[in-house]
Amino acid sequence: MARLEAALFTAREPLSTRRLAKLARLSDGTRARALLRELAALQDASGSAIRVEPIAGGFQLLTRTPFGPWVRRLLTTPAENRLSAAALETLAIVAYRQPVTRAEIESIRGVGCEEMLRQLMERDLIAVGGRTEEIGRPNVYQTSKRFLRAFGLSRIEDLPAIGPIGMPAAVAEGGDAREETAGPEA
Repeated sequence: MARLEAALFTAREPLSTRRLAKLARLSDGTRARALLRELAALQDASGSAIRVEPIAGGFQLLTRTPFGPWVRRLLTTPAENRLSAAALETLAIVAYRQPVTRAEIESIRGVGCEEMLRQLMERDLIAVGGRTEEIGRPNVYQTSKRFLRAFGLSRIEDLPAIGPIGMPAAVAEGGDAREETAGPEA
């Protein structure tokens, strides 16, 4: 178990059970999974500040939630590594609407987003996920495994649900914001 824990501790990204088995010199992924359960139980029983979590198709050691604010103070991110509001907005659109084209993103944001998409791809938070069958076969964008890791998600379906706050009812229901509503009948 110590080798498995050491592998998890030193890894910068989630490790699959197969990879963990290889690194810890275990017989197979099934044995690694059993040891992961044992390790998680020991961490829970001892009140450890860290826990084993399934993330992006693998496993990773993470700090428990109550220690988050303290750890964040230790690991303050330099301003140049932070995403701008426009980049975060673009990333949110990709995350919740994927697969999505640049034209769809620009329609939602109301401004061009080519530079934001480039920056998000440079940071490996999104990737081109293919092309549509529309005229010109535009690229469609989707989130990456790094996005899942950065936001502590196992899969994209784990994103919190959002409501249509601040959206016109027609848009929230899948309509067009430019649709006119009929006035009272005469």
